[in-house]
Amino acid sequence: MKSLCVGVSLTALGAGLPALAQGADIASTEAADSSQNSLKLGSITVTAQRREESANDVPMSIQAFGGEQLDTLRVNKVDDLQALVPSFSVSQSYQGVPTYTLRGIGFNTINVSATSTVGTYVDEVAYPYPFMNSGPMFDIERIEVLKGPQGTLFGRNTTAGLINVVTNKPKDEFQASMSADVGNYDTWNLEGMVNLPIAKNVQARFAIRSENSDKGWQKSISRGEDRGTVDKLGYRAALAIQPTDQLNIDLSYNGWVNKSDTIAGQGIAFTPPTDPANATTTSAFNEPGLANFLANNFPTSGEQADWAPSYLRSMDIGAGQGIKGPTEEDSKFHAIKLGVDYTFDNDMRLVSLTGYNKLERDAILDWSGVPYQILLQDVSGEIKSFSQELRLEGKNGIANWLVGGYYGKDEAVDGNRTMLRDNANSNFVSYASYLLTVDPTLLGFPASTAGLVSVVNVDPETGQPYSDPDLLNSFQTYYDTGDFESRTWSIFANADWEFSPEFSLTTGIRYTDDSQKYVGCSGDVNGSMQPNVNVFNRVFFTALYGLSAPPATLPENGCNTYDVTTNSFGPVKSDTKEDNVSWRVVANWTPDSLPNTLLFASVSQGYKSASTPVNAASKSEQNAPATQEDLLAYEVGVKAGLFNQRMQANASLFYYDYTDKQVSSFFPDPIYRALARLQNAPEGEAYGLDADVTWLLSRELTAIGGLTLLHTEFGDFPTTDAAGLPTNIQGDPFLYSPETTASLTLVYDKPITTNLGLRGALSGRWQSDSTAGDPDNRNYDIDSYGLLNGSIGVYSLNDTWEFSIWGKNLTDEYYWQQITSNANVILRFAGQPRTYGATLSYKF
Repeated sequence: MKSLCVGVSLTALGAGLPALAQGADIASTEAADSSQNSLKLGSITVTAQRREESANDVPMSIQAFGGEQLDTLRVNKVDDLQALVPSFSVSQSYQGVPTYTLRGIGFNTINVSATSTVGTYVDEVAYPYPFMNSGPMFDIERIEVLKGPQGTLFGRNTTAGLINVVTNKPKDEFQASMSADVGNYDTWNLEGMVNLPIAKNVQARFAIRSENSDKGWQKSISRGEDRGTVDKLGYRAALAIQPTDQLNIDLSYNGWVNKSDTIAGQGIAFTPPTDPANATTTSAFNEPGLANFLANNFPTSGEQADWAPSYLRSMDIGAGQGIKGPTEEDSKFHAIKLGVDYTFDNDMRLVSLTGYNKLERDAILDWSGVPYQILLQDVSGEIKSFSQELRLEGKNGIANWLVGGYYGKDEAVDGNRTMLRDNANSNFVSYASYLLTVDPTLLGFPASTAGLVSVVNVDPETGQPYSDPDLLNSFQTYYDTGDFESRTWSIFANADWEFSPEFSLTTGIRYTDDSQKYVGCSGDVNGSMQPNVNVFNRVFFTALYGLSAPPATLPENGCNTYDVTTNSFGPVKSDTKEDNVSWRVVANWTPDSLPNTLLFASVSQGYKSASTPVNAASKSEQNAPATQEDLLAYEVGVKAGLFNQRMQANASLFYYDYTDKQVSSFFPDPIYRALARLQNAPEGEAYGLDADVTWLLSRELTAIGGLTLLHTEFGDFPTTDAAGLPTNIQGDPFLYSPETTASLTLVYDKPITTNLGLRGALSGRWQSDSTAGDPDNRNYDIDSYGLLNGSIGVYSLNDTWEFSIWGKNLTDEYYWQQITSNANVILRFAGQPRTYGATLSYKF
């Protein structure tokens, strides 16, 4: 009923034409007199088709927001776009890597080395890995959100869409500004910008933003500690040079440093294999007190969380090295862009875009969700990403055309060291290793196995049998690592054919060749895995596969991922090579009988390149790549300027036919029952309505409404459930894909004296239930929730200063966007509670 009411309200607001892709910035006027009839919405200029044009004239689903609007609504990071784009959602994996989902199309992964279904670009240069967006967002000219496959015009293929961030460019006049925020949780943010005309035809611009909060918003349930402080610094330098009237050079550097706390989880339940209620053998190895903690501390607010005490996790116990240091990020990012464009005498334009990005990440994570050492990680990674695009643009007769080529090379190292001293699964395996040396029949092995045990129960370094303490204290820590080299190259062409003033056709095609080389495994850390692997795993695999001899022993710090075809522990290697042809055809009609109206119908094919996981891998099959996925998209839409252009209403219906969707799933491991892997779901579909509307209600008040109605569904997909048992999830919805999402923003702006103006904004977003895992298991339900943000302030009419107060999550809603399990505890990652503060800004 709530979904229906929201839908009816927004449809009424749109006067029968709800809006899909709002192309207008916050209220502007083109008034010739003071009457209300003279009010008109201004249109924002976008580059969604790699040339400047009004968003209202672009035949695709696009929402665009100007810099002033983003500042008013306090959009300081990509996550904040959720309040304005109902079809877009962000969840954080337990390793802190954002998962972007657009119209239900996303890729749920923990790996920093994984690309997204939603591409992100800054000034047309790809940031292909979502973690590259972890810094502050500031000094922005506009943001464009393009929906649907984007494989024909932008550098890298994406199946869901892309977010294009356009920064403010250097200008030929002096400008400077600064602002300061203060808020709860001891928040203090500073931002500044200077624009300098250095010489004739040379301009520079410098901007910086720091974000800090010295008090954490998460509180430990079991002791007086907090977590969630923020320490981020972003900076940008840009240089623009115009050597001639025809030649432009754009050089920029973007960077950020993040030393913020990593986020803790909220333990809510046991996994089925470790749940005492199921009376499993593994459940007997739960940490004493864990069951009581989960039963008596179910979370009811976003502040509640817990994690292992630092003094315990820092200890080295035998071969089990502890994890020392604060639970925080130590990450940095550098991005260099060189853009050169030359306009020929015949108005053809040659554009070169060169980009180089470097991401370095180190972080300590504790996602136990309880005050025990269930699972902690010391993660590290480095990504170097180079790209080069060259394109030629022009117009001949009835066609605007574009041809070009793209090349990209990425080198990535992604890894972590995991510690799980109090995890029931690891403790059970350690005890099983010990029992195997006592009496193999206690574990169901035949008595004849005793001879094999005596052969393998030997330390490879000393030649002596493993002792009881070696076996019982083993499996405390291990590492996972992946080394990637990825290359992509493509050639592409696009043309807009204007057959008449009313009818045009857009056609685009791109051929892409992708390759990825991978080497990775899970491995021993200073002997912690050696005893249980060299005893239990070797005996188990030998008996399970009827081998004539056990695999060779695991050396210290060696890979313990087992390959049955070679009967050995060692690194996993893959070399994936694929190609594809993406394309797009759009018919556009602007009928004379319906002024300011664009009708379009499109068919497009998009791809996402292959992905290889970095897993806790017992067997080599877990690290097999998921091949490229493809999405065939059908869409019909309308963009209409109504009520003498006081309203911009856009809407579209879409249908997505999904093939080989990349899915994070479970592997039926013979020892550990269910471990992580990637799979391709053969079939899937998504369809729905995506709409938004911008309405200039009066000279002072603007309303922006959005609505997404969505249905997602897997086709026939045999896979494995969380208990390691075969299942088929045909008919299940995609993860993080609520059926209804709605947003409404009101912006008020009015002069109140001859020198002062009053400006306020109220923004709300609501989404229905969705799932983060098994839809039949309530522990993985993401309940419906709504968030309300607002601000109000006064400013000088000469645009020199502004003072405002603001708040986010004003109703202090308890909500969560991510649910996962650490193989022992199911846990949530809650959203931030109410935040509020004040901002003072000044322009020189």
